[in-house]
This record gives sequence, C-alpha cells and structure tokens, in this order.
Amino acid sequence: MTGSTLILIAVAGIFLLLFLVMRTKLHAFVALLLVSLLVGIAAGMPLEEVLKSVESGMGGTLGFVAVVVGLGAMFGRMLEVSGGAERLAQTLIGKFGEKNSQWALGLAGFIVAIPVFFDVGFIILVPIVYGLARKTGKSLLFYGIPLLAGLAVTHAFIPPTPGPIAVATIIGADLGWVILFGVLAGIPSMILAGPVFGKYIAKKIHVVVPEYMEVEEKEVDKDLPSFGLIAFLVFIPLVLILANTLSGVLLDEGNAVRSFLTFLGHPYVALTIATLLTFILLGTRRGYTRDEVQSIATKALEPAGIIILVTGAGGVFKQILIDSGVGDVLGTMMANSALPPILMAFAIAALVRIAQGSATVAMVTAAGLITPLIDAIGYTGPVLGLIVIAIAAGSTVVSHVNDSGFWLVNRYFGLDVKDTLKTWTVMETIIGVVGFLVVFTISLFL
Repeated sequence: MTGSTLILIAVAGIFLLLFLVMRTKLHAFVALLLVSLLVGIAAGMPLEEVLKSVESGMGGTLGFVAVVVGLGAMFGRMLEVSGGAERLAQTLIGKFGEKNSQWALGLAGFIVAIPVFFDVGFIILVPIVYGLARKTGKSLLFYGIPLLAGLAVTHAFIPPTPGPIAVATIIGADLGWVILFGVLAGIPSMILAGPVFGKYIAKKIHVVVPEYMEVEEKEVDKDLPSFGLIAFLVFIPLVLILANTLSGVLLDEGNAVRSFLTFLGHPYVALTIATLLTFILLGTRRGYTRDEVQSIATKALEPAGIIILVTGAGGVFKQILIDSGVGDVLGTMMANSALPPILMAFAIAALVRIAQGSATVAMVTAAGLITPLIDAIGYTGPVLGLIVIAIAAGSTVVSHVNDSGFWLVNRYFGLDVKDTLKTWTVMETIIGVVGFLVVFTISLFL
C-alpha cells in the first residue's frame, strides 16, 4: 500500500473520530477504539494483528496511567473532603490581603488543581469568590477569572492531573521534565489569563452573584487542616519526581544517592507515599474511621475510571498507527515539513480541541499522531517534556459551546453565551497561547 494511501486512511480516521464524538455523541472511549480498529483494517493489517495491537496499546498505556491517575484521584479526594482546598484559599487570601485577593485566588487555584480535578476545585472554592464579590461590590469576574485561570493552568500543564500524564505516557516523556516545564509555562499563563485579564474584563462586564445560586459562603474554620500540612502533602510527590529527574542529570549512573532518588521519585512510589500520608494525616488522624477512608478512596475512582479508559484507547490508536505502517509515513512526512515539531504538536491538539470540545480527546489524539514524528527524529529527554506542554496548551485554547467547562462557568457566574465567550473562552485561549510561547521559546535553546 502506498504512502499516500496510508495518509488518506489516517486523515479519514481522524475525521471519523470527530464525527462520532461530535455528531453521534458516541463516547470517546468507544469512538477511539472503533476508529483504531477501522484504521488498522483499512491499512491492510491482518485481523489477528489488529487485535494484538489493541491489546498491547491498551496494556502498555494503562500499565502506567491507571496507577498514577488512580492514586492521584484518591489523594485529591481526601484533600477535598478534609477541607484542605478551602484552607489553602483562605490562608492565601489572609496573607495577601483583600486588596490582592485576585493574586491569592489565582495561586490557590494553581495549587489546588494539582491533586483535585478542575470542576471539583472550582465548585469547592466558588463560594469564596461569591463572598468577596458581595463584600466589595466588584464584578464577580474580578475574583472568578483568576481562580479559574489558576485551576485551568495546573489542570492542563502539571502532573499528576490526568491530561499531561496521558500525553507523557503515550509519547514516552519523563514526568519530571513535564512538571518543570509545566510550572515554567503555567506561572506566566496564570498571571496574564488570571489577575491581569480578570481586572480588565471586570471593568467591561459587571457580573453579580446569580440569584439561583444558593451556595453557602465559606468562612474561616479553625477545624480545617493547617495550611502547612496541605502544602506539604501537595508538594511531596512533585518534589520527589523532580528530584528523580534532576538526579539523572546531575549524578553518575550507579551512584547510590541517584538509585535511591530514582526509586523514591518514580511516580508510583511518590504518589503512593503522598496518598498514604493523606489517608493518615487527613483521614484517621482527623477522626475518620478506616471504613470511611476506604469509602472516600473508592468513590474517588469513579470519575478517574473514565479518564483512564479514554487514555488507554488513545494508546490503542497510537499503537495501530505504528503497527499498520501509517506511523512511519506520518513521521517521515512531518519530519520533512518546514514546521517545528513543537508547533505541529500544538496545532494538531488545538484543531481537535476546537472541533470536538474535549481536552482529553484532543490530547490523546495529538499524542498518537505526533509519536511517529518523535520516533523518526529520535527525540528524548527534556524536548519530550516541552512537546507534552505544547499539546496541553493546544488542547486548552478556544473552549466554546462544545466544552463542558464552558457551561460550568456559564451557570455558576450567571453569564449569557456571548459573555461566556468574552470571558472564559478568551481566558482559556490566553493560557494556551502563552503556555505554548513559553515552551516554544525554551525549545530554541535545547
């Protein structure tokens, strides 16, 4: 089969995937599996080889993702139930002062979204935004946009959130580099999309707390866990994973310290340590029974299961592209392109995101398509971390009416569609564009 035919098959597969998700509303997990099977068959793979590729693609991806996302979900759920998210926000607002509460909310969102899913973190903290808006008389957007920006940046850029973990697994990137570049890209993205844009748009659109939102305002509660404890728990896995990555750069192979840090800093071990500590320090030490802690952890795996399966299906799609020969043709074609690989990664993710709305689908699809290029060029090390963030940035831009996050903000802020586009959509696009520009600039020096 000619290379041009294989390219047509890959393109047809992408369009079919978009059609199934957008028009027929078929679940992304099923749609990815179906498209993977059809691409493999159309590319001339023997049927038994198609099935083997499905098994190896799913198993190879989930062997890592299932463990990390599962542990991260339980860790985040304990933080949520214990009131740790509220404590972080309240303490930061107290330290920054009401005058600088925009910055405090942006930072709070940035930290909270490391272990807690975006929508959960927003729902937990939005009463604080309501309280500040009522107290000061300022537009709800003045406080809400910084919080949203902080949550959205970390959710997209910094593991152990599912998106960057999924992409890192599919393309083989080290999570330490992903965390480092995610922070470097995330901080300026949060500042510009949060406090800076929030202050600007609040002057243009005055929003009050919707009458239909009867949410109890959060007051400082002395029974909440301490700020120091929550910060300690959140940063433990990040520090251990980064220590692992940096030890591989700074210390010789075989060095005892490097071996120890490599073990402690593996995401399995780092997240297991953090999760066990949350069970103890936020669970049994704070009055929860062991049965209650077990119930909380089990409940946390329900939303994580969907993300894990979609990611696994993305791994299947990647494996089919490789085993069918489509990947070699795609890799050669993209390698000969004048566009930098990091720009292609961003553009592919952005196009899929705009077309069908789901950031997760955009991420895993872009990762599957860019993997052959990575293999063709032979990229390793830090560059892969930059590509992960470029894909994450592309999957963030231009959130609109086909994205569930759009409607979450629309309802909680009482906005009409036009104003949601002017606020949420612009904020998300700023995050994606700034994040991409940061990693693209870094790539010029690597």
